[in-house]
Amino acid sequence: MKNHILMAGAVVAALAIPFAANAQSGATTGAVGGAVGGAIVGGPVGAVVGGVGGFILGGISDESRPRFRTYVTQERRSSYSYNRNVAIGEELPSTGVTYYEVPAEYGVKEYRYTVVNNRTVLVDPRTHRIVQIIE
Repeated sequence: MKNHILMAGAVVAALAIPFAANAQSGATTGAVGGAVGGAIVGGPVGAVVGGVGGFILGGISDESRPRFRTYVTQERRSSYSYNRNVAIGEELPSTGVTYYEVPAEYGVKEYRYTVVNNRTVLVDPRTHRIVQIIE
């Protein structure tokens, strides 16, 4: 059984290498990393679960979050009052909310950030959907 898991992990890793080489976004990198990590831990099913989880979490990395929170605090952005739950997947209004560029050092140039109900969130500027809550 252990050999099957290792073989599945090796296959997924080999298949993921071209995707990782071409990955331009944090979401893609997260999906590939999640799939490879999931395959090593849980075999083929772990690869699927890890890939989906990695894709959803492809925003600012865990290591960079404290530094990003400090950055946002220093910027003193006003908070948008939102009468709905602040959650991943929620669509924010296209007007009335100010979206700010994320500095390049955080590696998520495809997203913008804003502060909603005193919580910093990453938003896809095309859909205005929250993709990550920075806590």
